[in-house]
Amino acid sequence: MRIVFMGTPDFSVPVLEALVDAGHEIVAVYSQPPRPAGRGKKDRPSPVQSKAEALGLMVL
Repeated sequence: MRIVFMGTPDFSVPVLEALVDAGHEIVAVYSQPPRPAGRGKKDRPSPVQSKAEALGLMVL
């Protein structure tokens, strides 16, 4: 099945992993843009964006 995944928080990561492990074709992943965080206020990507990039998926 071809899927466009939408999610941002860390509890969405296991769902994305389960879809990939089940053999579904993830066409794209939508997530909120990186936000400033930490003491240096550097942009940090969402957990879903980080996982999608690690899996080689297109992030929009």
